[in-house]
Amino acid sequence: MPSTELPTRAAIEMAIAHGITPDRCEVLQNSSTLVLRLTETLVARVVQDVDGPRQGTEWFARENAIAQHLTEHGAPVIPLHPGMPPGPHEHLGFPMNFWEFVTRVDAEPDPREIGRTLRECHHTMSGFAKPLPHLAIITESLAILQDRDLFPTDTQQMLRDHLTHSLAVLSRYPQQPLHGDAHLGNLMNTTRGLLWTDWEDTFSGPVEWDVASIIWNAQILDEDHATVRAICDAYCEAGGTIDARALGQCLIGRAAVVTAWYPILYPNPNVERQMKLRRRIEWLRCQSAV
Repeated sequence: MPSTELPTRAAIEMAIAHGITPDRCEVLQNSSTLVLRLTETLVARVVQDVDGPRQGTEWFARENAIAQHLTEHGAPVIPLHPGMPPGPHEHLGFPMNFWEFVTRVDAEPDPREIGRTLRECHHTMSGFAKPLPHLAIITESLAILQDRDLFPTDTQQMLRDHLTHSLAVLSRYPQQPLHGDAHLGNLMNTTRGLLWTDWEDTFSGPVEWDVASIIWNAQILDEDHATVRAICDAYCEAGGTIDARALGQCLIGRAAVVTAWYPILYPNPNVERQMKLRRRIEWLRCQSAV
């Protein structure tokens, strides 16, 4: 892992430039994104992988805009820090943004609350007026597979086929702003309740994409059908609708996207991650892309 010294300095200097003096430097996450707690309430997210597939601050600007909209309308999200301009910011070559610190609780999230809060976010995002790129994570994943040889030839082609088919099929369904990467790692159980975070993948697509993202592991890897039913039932009871065919295609598209990104996000995967990657690829081989 590269040294965090320079991105840490960039975040500290950016905070000071806006009148906030950091009194700590607690590393909450150190991966392609460095997450630092700089004061009791201020958290910085700094992109360390500046040479990765995402360049510049355009995607950060979308994340900030959707997060600000959700916060202003009282949605269950971790808010941007009110003491900093929303940005996005860039200093010493590192894009970054700043968030409120929230206190995590150890309890597992209630599946029904997962479905309810996701629907609440979707309802709020439906009023977001700024245009978002259409099914962006799929087109981005296709571009990655076009530019990089990440898998054996047959696997690479299978992923391209699934992504191309998903793009065509999902374009036929109603589109609205989405989280884009709505897995459990981007949902925190906090003293304020369940809060969604990490909106950098936000794009326009069918709501079933986010539903598929949150249920994929439970449905495919764990076969935990009770949890899947609870999430989906609560989502619908809160006013949402889930099209079964769209959801099925989103499960396939989501698996293909996660697989395509795996070598980038996890260049040295542990045994558990290697197992999950194999299972996704095996599952995808059994799904039709015609």
